[in-house]
Amino acid sequence: MKLMFTCSRCGRCCEMTEMELSEEDVERLEGIGYSRGEFSVMGGDMTPRLRNVGRWCYFYDSAKGLCRVYANRPLGCRLYPIVYSIDGQVTVDPLCPQAWTISQDALRAKGSDLIRLVKTLEREAAARRVARETSATRT
Repeated sequence: MKLMFTCSRCGRCCEMTEMELSEEDVERLEGIGYSRGEFSVMGGDMTPRLRNVGRWCYFYDSAKGLCRVYANRPLGCRLYPIVYSIDGQVTVDPLCPQAWTISQDALRAKGSDLIRLVKTLEREAAARRVARETSATRT
């Protein structure tokens, strides 16, 4: 199911983002010519996140109100404004001015995609932590 809502291009979702990136996201962005260090930073939890430049996502063109990599944007960006809350619930981000347009059916369908993404991110971060610890014990 495609997420049907009308984006107002306000940029709130791209402002001071902490969007987590899967390896698939990173590889897709590298595939169109960007280097990992250019657009991402590694979080303390060993999950890469989109880099901010000033207060905006690296890929956000604030003058035009557009994402420069829209067709290749990370899955978390594609699912927005459906987000995973701190208490582990799938919800709609109230910061999005168009949040009210998300139907319960879309929330359920895309919520399942979001849960799969969260599990992938957790699995990838765990693998990075193991690799880091293994590397540290060898030195």
